[in-house]
Amino acid sequence: MISADELTVVHHDDTVSRFTDVRYTLNRDGLWLVTAGGVERHFAPNEVLTTHARRRAA
Repeated sequence: MISADELTVVHHDDTVSRFTDVRYTLNRDGLWLVTAGGVERHFAPNEVLTTHARRRAA
């Protein structure tokens, strides 16, 4: 899984979800993410239009 300090998910219905401090995987099965609190989320591939991830410099 890839780590991101900020992950923005734009959905096909133009809604936006924002997450901080997450680990995620994006593939043809959709978007899977785990928050810092251990909450797991799945978005189906037909729900995700685009994602934007940011990592702060070390």
